[in-house]
Amino acid sequence: MSKKSKKAHCSPAVLAQHTTAGLDEAGRGPLAGPVVACAVVADRRSVLPGIKDSKKLTPKKREEFYKILIRHPGIEWGIGRVSEKVIDKINILEATKLAMKKAVINLRNRGISCRPGFLILDGKMKLDLPIPQRSIVKADEKIFSCTAASIIAKVYRDNIMKKYHKKYPRYGFDRHKGYGTPFHLKMLKKYGRCDIHRKSFHYGSSKTA
Repeated sequence: MSKKSKKAHCSPAVLAQHTTAGLDEAGRGPLAGPVVACAVVADRRSVLPGIKDSKKLTPKKREEFYKILIRHPGIEWGIGRVSEKVIDKINILEATKLAMKKAVINLRNRGISCRPGFLILDGKMKLDLPIPQRSIVKADEKIFSCTAASIIAKVYRDNIMKKYHKKYPRYGFDRHKGYGTPFHLKMLKKYGRCDIHRKSFHYGSSKTA
């Protein structure tokens, strides 16, 4: 990654001492399905032109970047997934942290080169891990590895919800991915909850992410 790039991971001093992993999640707001997190370690030369936070990309563009990212030789990634049942037991904040921890563990299991010595988290998270970390608001817009993590987590979760659609077609999970759209709320009112709906969530409006 060139020094001119706006997608710097962190300070040069940190980069010189640590392998840095960027983290982000998808699925905190939906009424159904899991929350998914991704941890990414990226070679500094792996920045992709035009890449943005997943929420600022069209679904088609997200899919395109996802396919590039998961196969890129300079990028390693790990996924953490926490089910709606666990979300109901421990709340969505703790479930998100758990998903992030799982993502880091799965990344570490890929090999020595994927064992981060420093974590950058989007938002204001703090993980119970013996690894130095820093939370940055809107890191998914500023830090390349967090941007990549946001895209991988989002598309990975979308694909899970598309599979659930085949099992529960009446709810339209392939369309809204579990978020509280008018159509989803209408189907909930008509049919009630299915097994993957979060029982601890109120069924009002829910923003997409």
